[in-house]
Amino acid sequence: MMRRLQFALILLVLLSVTASAVALRWSWNQLNTPFKSYAHVERIVVIEAGMSGEKILRKLASEGVIPDTRLSHLYLRYVLSDQSLKAGEYRFQGPLTPLEVLDKILAGRVLTRNVTILEGLTLEETAERLAEEGFGTVDAFLAAMRSPSLIADLDAEAETLEGYLFPDTYAFASGTTESALVEALVANARKKIRRVTAGSRRDSERQFSLRRIVTLASIVEKEALIDHERPVIAGVYANRLEKGIGLYADPTVIYALKRLGTWDGNLRRPDLQIDSPYNTYRYSGLPPGPICSPGLASLEAAARPADVPYLYFVSRNDGTHVFAKTLAEHNHNVHLWQKKYWQDRWSRERKVEDSTDSPRPLR
Repeated sequence: MMRRLQFALILLVLLSVTASAVALRWSWNQLNTPFKSYAHVERIVVIEAGMSGEKILRKLASEGVIPDTRLSHLYLRYVLSDQSLKAGEYRFQGPLTPLEVLDKILAGRVLTRNVTILEGLTLEETAERLAEEGFGTVDAFLAAMRSPSLIADLDAEAETLEGYLFPDTYAFASGTTESALVEALVANARKKIRRVTAGSRRDSERQFSLRRIVTLASIVEKEALIDHERPVIAGVYANRLEKGIGLYADPTVIYALKRLGTWDGNLRRPDLQIDSPYNTYRYSGLPPGPICSPGLASLEAAARPADVPYLYFVSRNDGTHVFAKTLAEHNHNVHLWQKKYWQDRWSRERKVEDSTDSPRPLR
């Protein structure tokens, strides 16, 4: 009798172990089986901050991303030690296993959208660009951008973040705050500016302060369209600064007009006389601060201006410039590339208009 009882107990244990092994294998297979029950190609699921793991799993199941919550919840609780699932907006595409879904949310691989900030934008234009792309409001961006606290250690004279919102392509998650976006732009600028200014101390005899480099770079950014001309233009301005000659930089006047709210897209001769510290036709030296956000090429040019003999340059109207050593040579270039160029162009266009307007002969 005793032997039969012992045999029965051993049999029950073996059956229990076998059943557990089968259940474990089945559970593991389920967790590693791709699943998708939503109709479209992808499903966007927003996980709000503060949601419990169980609530998140229920939402994923209701959205058709995972088959049910039971196995996933057990795995999250006992295998993953109830690690926190990160809030955010997630994109799920095609069948995914429950383990892949959990891994995605644990890693916080949230949906992001790209935005490109172009070189040469002012602080206000950058705020408008970000708002247009749906990342926040202009007022909230401006509130963050008009505080210089993020760069106080780099530029103690800065009154805003003008010049320190680095132009680049960024990827931001939905729900990222305006202040966090601004911090990302400034962090990128700090990294680029420190690298450029560190190199300038080794490679150039003209050692400008960081603020002077960024300010000069912002003017170069607005003047130059061709990268290889940027160091030359920076060299022209560096020469004028050393000789105490006014910069006479049109972009600084345009910036002054923008600050006054009177810029309409056309620069007129009377504008060159406006009383603003940013008007480099009236005030010698660099303006009080940057006039836009310069890109890397302009920063490098300002940090290492080309050693050139030029003091003047004028546009060829095709994105390039012609440079001069003397005022007489410069005046000749202005006549050739500005006055004569536009007179000839107007004359050609007028001839085309006249030939178009004239009656055609009968055949």
